Amino acid sequence: LMRRYPLGAAGAVIVVVFVLAALLAGTVAPFDPTSTNARASLAPPGTTYWLGADFMGRDVLSRIIHGARISLAVGVGATTLGCILGVIVGLMSGYLGGWVDLVAQRVMDIMQSLPLLVMALVMAASLGPSLQNTIIAIAIPLVPNIARVIRSSTLSLREQPFVEAARATGMSELRIAVRHVLPNTLAPMIVLATAQLGSAILTEASLSFLGVGVPEPHPSWGRMLSESAAEYVRTAPWLVIFPGIAISLAVFGTNLLGDALRDMLDPRERA
Repeated sequence: LMRRYPLGAAGAVIVVVFVLAALLAGTVAPFDPTSTNARASLAPPGTTYWLGADFMGRDVLSRIIHGARISLAVGVGATTLGCILGVIVGLMSGYLGGWVDLVAQRVMDIMQSLPLLVMALVMAASLGPSLQNTIIAIAIPLVPNIARVIRSSTLSLREQPFVEAARATGMSELRIAVRHVLPNTLAPMIVLATAQLGSAILTEASLSFLGVGVPEPHPSWGRMLSESAAEYVRTAPWLVIFPGIAISLAVFGTNLLGDALRDMLDPRERA
């Protein structure tokens, strides 16, 4: 698989590194990410602070490592919640059809008329800055894409012979949808969810940069950029460069992994 999908393997390695950093942040990080040291204010990268220190003397490397925990928690949480809601809406819309499908799709059209970041920004500003509210604010805009993928798969699956056979045996419509239709829609959903994970991480960083995402004292990559970009970009560029690299690598890795999963799970791509 590594020879056939080298970019996917590279993406998987990047994702695994960030996951391990998030899980082992308390052990791997050399300093407490929230502890300040006035003497180390704006210390450049060196032997003590490998990636430098910010204006409050906090270690940038430790904050990036702990920020991986926040970014992955928000990304995975928002993607999971968005997938659950999207699967429910898409399965009901595609399987039941009729007025249910009409109403659901018009609501999805309204939601998709706004860009992901704009809708997440509106919801985050309405709910208030917190970890849970940030997850909800990012998850809701992800629902339409998931719902449409599930709906399109369901529309083709509900006419298949195995569904007709299940109906002939007297199985209830709900059981047919859950036991027979839903499992066959999971492959495209896994691919889309992996791609949406990168969007969720980037959106969380954007919300934190704008001040409506994860609040202090949680170290967030976007908030690190927000605190440093305007004032210290010239005098202490490491405060902007390293969090920016972390965001770019996380999004890049998830996108590469999503593309590889799409190629592996889609028989047309394999051909």
